[in-house]
Amino acid sequence: MGRVYHFLSVAVISLVLFSCNTADSNNTYLGQTPPGTKPEQFAPSIVNTDSIEINSVFNHSFTELFFTRIINGSFVIHHSELVDGKWTAPQPIQMFSNQEANSVAIDPTVTQDGKTMYFLGISPEERSRKSKPNIYKSQKVGGKWQLATKVGAPISTDEYAESYPVVVADGSLYFTSDRPDSFGKRDIYRAQYLGDGKFDTPVNIGPGVNTEKGERSTYVSSDESYLITANTYSDEKGFAVSFKKNNKWQRPVHFDLGEPLSDDWIYFCPYVSPDGKYFFFSKRLSDPPKSGWKGVTKGEVYWVKADVFLDARTGQ
Repeated sequence: MGRVYHFLSVAVISLVLFSCNTADSNNTYLGQTPPGTKPEQFAPSIVNTDSIEINSVFNHSFTELFFTRIINGSFVIHHSELVDGKWTAPQPIQMFSNQEANSVAIDPTVTQDGKTMYFLGISPEERSRKSKPNIYKSQKVGGKWQLATKVGAPISTDEYAESYPVVVADGSLYFTSDRPDSFGKRDIYRAQYLGDGKFDTPVNIGPGVNTEKGERSTYVSSDESYLITANTYSDEKGFAVSFKKNNKWQRPVHFDLGEPLSDDWIYFCPYVSPDGKYFFFSKRLSDPPKSGWKGVTKGEVYWVKADVFLDARTGQ
């Protein structure tokens, strides 16, 4: 009888642990059921609502989620935190002192220690002057994100636009800019992190990726082994992926997202979850179609298994 009781106890404990592990696995992604090879909306009613939402990213420990929501004309970064096993309701992060004036805080990227966030920013003062976007950063101090400050030269400039920052494992930054040595409208640059918040002169990553058509919407993996960018290399919409070989970026190749792409939507904000399992992207709808952000009527965040772009490795 004792042996039977012991066996049943072990079985029950194992079942409970398995159930907890399964729940924790799903809880990593706000309790959402992971998608397959067909894109699905990420976190309906939590991230995706009737408002306009874009660019969801996690910190590397999967304890904080960030995304941008448009509120009264301002682009506002929101976040949700995993506290005692539960995700908090998304809340806005105040990045600029003048909270009432229109501003832009979008495309966040977080260092591996979770303490520094870089993002594309336009302060209220800059927006009133119709200034070009720059790279800003916010520090997390005492569990709270602080007001943002502009990342100084040689990253941010007055003359050129800087956008889509991506921080990699050693703290270096990739971003896009229309600097004089660009091959097209905007190219992808890399700035080596020197420590103490300072960066070396940004370097154009070269013609293998950068073209005369102009690059935008770029993600780079933490180990810098691959990058995903908006597809300008063929006639298809969507994204293209480049894998690094012999320390050189290969020409990006288009990959199938797993669903037909609509001509009415703009596809942007590529991102891969820190565990490498899922590819996230955003879609934007404007009315009329070529009115851009001024006419945006809908913004949505999707996710799909990372197989959609990993399979393209065989083509490079």
